[in-house]
Amino acid sequence: MPGKITKSADGRLLVPDEPIIPYIEGDGTGVDIWPAARSVLDAAARKHGKRIAWKEVLAGEKAYRETGSWLPEETVAAFRDHLIGIKGPLTTPVGGGIRSLNVALRQMLDLYVCLRPVRWFPGVPSPVRHPERVDVVIFRENTEDVYAGLELEEGSAGAKRLIEWLAANFGWDVAADSGIGIKPISRTASQRLVRAALQYAVAHHRRSVTLVHKGNIQKFTEGAFRAWGYELVAAEFADLAVSWEDCQGDPGARILVKDTIADITLQQVLTRPDEFDVIATTNLNGDYLSDALAAQVGGIGIAPGGNINYVTGHGVFEATHGTAPKYAGQDKVNPGSLLLSGVMMFEHIGWYEAAADIVRALEATIADKIVTYDFARQMVGVHEVRTSEFASAIVERL
Repeated sequence: MPGKITKSADGRLLVPDEPIIPYIEGDGTGVDIWPAARSVLDAAARKHGKRIAWKEVLAGEKAYRETGSWLPEETVAAFRDHLIGIKGPLTTPVGGGIRSLNVALRQMLDLYVCLRPVRWFPGVPSPVRHPERVDVVIFRENTEDVYAGLELEEGSAGAKRLIEWLAANFGWDVAADSGIGIKPISRTASQRLVRAALQYAVAHHRRSVTLVHKGNIQKFTEGAFRAWGYELVAAEFADLAVSWEDCQGDPGARILVKDTIADITLQQVLTRPDEFDVIATTNLNGDYLSDALAAQVGGIGIAPGGNINYVTGHGVFEATHGTAPKYAGQDKVNPGSLLLSGVMMFEHIGWYEAAADIVRALEATIADKIVTYDFARQMVGVHEVRTSEFASAIVERL
């Protein structure tokens, strides 16, 4: 019988055999990738005696057409009430219009971790020589930084007042025709993000956590993120982790915590990705790094993501790519990002065997050279299939 996922007093998720899980189909190619991903998730659950009672909720273009709201309160309430959900890609206009629905949902539910595991699946085409060296889990802070949305438009009365105030109170010479954005980075948000990354590293036997920042320039925001991260290591994880400076690079049995500047990191994840294990970073840096790493293992079309609050138990898992409206309804695109986000969701609720089965079946499908067009155009001797056919091939290999 369907039931809600709840949270126990000691913080564990209590998951019935038929949990009610809200989903957003998504805009653009969501109409193609969601049915495909769902068919695989359902098949894997059935194999292990489970079922999912899917509950559709609306956001994006479909929500606007049917309700007049891009993100109805009922949708936010459903994710809040049921703890766990999954969503396809949502439209976000550039330079105006509605704010990012993805960011809005993260902020409304305080989903402070954007979790992005990046690894290579054998046979997937890659632009680098050694994609197998990429096995990185990114913890991206999800609620602050420039994504807080604290902006004033160039020429607005608010921007003019703020520019004048900054000149009068700080002597800052900001060009009068500037748009203004505020970049908040707090100790609280920084440390809970780093805490989650360290707890993950401990639980998954990872060897290092790298704090990625631009603290050489942005000293009181990004530099503070770095300092607060090391402060947390010493205060809460001294028996399990140690900073580079405190061990001269030899952590022994403990997890090594180190840091690196964001711009050089974007080079190093290409030239020596095996030196990165778990990354904890601020919001904008995490956005860049996630896509840069994903490019090495097949692109964001197969890159999963989850937005999680480890304290409340909430998690919304999502396709990490855009809506690609020109391909919508063509049954053509790769459903891998949304499907692997579903794998992350299964792992989060404790359905580890079903999650592992999907990964094995996906690997077997690719090994048999059954792929969608994005991979087919980069591979030789493959059988190009539609989105739905790719999903069916995975189900056959479960």
